[in-house]
Amino acid sequence: MADSVRKHVVPHTKAHKTLHLASPEPLGSVTPEEAQLLEKLHIKTLPRHVAVIMDGNGRWAQNRHLPRIAGHRAGTQSARTTIETCARLKIDALTLYAFSVENWRRPKTEIDFLMQLLREYLKKEMPLLQKNEIRMRFLGRVEELPAAVQKDVREAMEKTAANKGMVLCIALNYGGRAEIVDAMNRILAERNGNGASSPVTEEQLARHLYTGGLPDPDLLIRTSGEMRVSNFLLWQIAYAEIYVTETLWPDFNRARLLEAFVEYQKRERRYGGIREGEADTDKPARVAGE
Repeated sequence: MADSVRKHVVPHTKAHKTLHLASPEPLGSVTPEEAQLLEKLHIKTLPRHVAVIMDGNGRWAQNRHLPRIAGHRAGTQSARTTIETCARLKIDALTLYAFSVENWRRPKTEIDFLMQLLREYLKKEMPLLQKNEIRMRFLGRVEELPAAVQKDVREAMEKTAANKGMVLCIALNYGGRAEIVDAMNRILAERNGNGASSPVTEEQLARHLYTGGLPDPDLLIRTSGEMRVSNFLLWQIAYAEIYVTETLWPDFNRARLLEAFVEYQKRERRYGGIREGEADTDKPARVAGE
């Protein structure tokens, strides 16, 4: 995994210029720090799919002697910034880890707040989603969520179904192991006794995952410095680059996101010991770490 990056957060200063990227929509006004990072960024080699473990809301609140729910609410601004920035940079897909199957162990008051916060967010941010042509998907056992949340989730998907831009996946009541179990059960249900003895292939399983039809993540970002994947996209991140930052999620601003992209582009992508795009030759393959 990547070493933790520097902890300081540069305050948002008055923007000096507007950058027009290789897309119809400009990123907008940027700070001097963001401008420096953008100069290092190769727009054509950005990751296609970015996954984010949004960690640190509780610690952010605790550091300020605030209730945990204050951290969750503050984190919605980081989500908004990340979503809009990725959409304008023409990232194909963004997956945010919002609520895990393990999160049901939290106090009921906190769970209720998180569900209400999600409902508020979907309504409040719908204009932003539509403006940026973002299409929504929800990953997880959505059928186990409260009825009102299920209704809002369905409506959000219906309202954005015709959009042609980035796919925004919200992992909700999600678990990586549960996803693989659900995929296997769907395969068995499809077979219904026909060909049940034939082995399941990787391709079959991938099609039946919650993320079916999307490219696997190229980059997994985790905030708050924890060095674990927390049962998130276990199958899909097999070859993803992992970027860990000490920054707590509510402090994860646009500069920190661009920093993650710059670091991602510094790495040599290899699959089975061969660089991404490198021709297979008779020469011994270089092994990662050499």
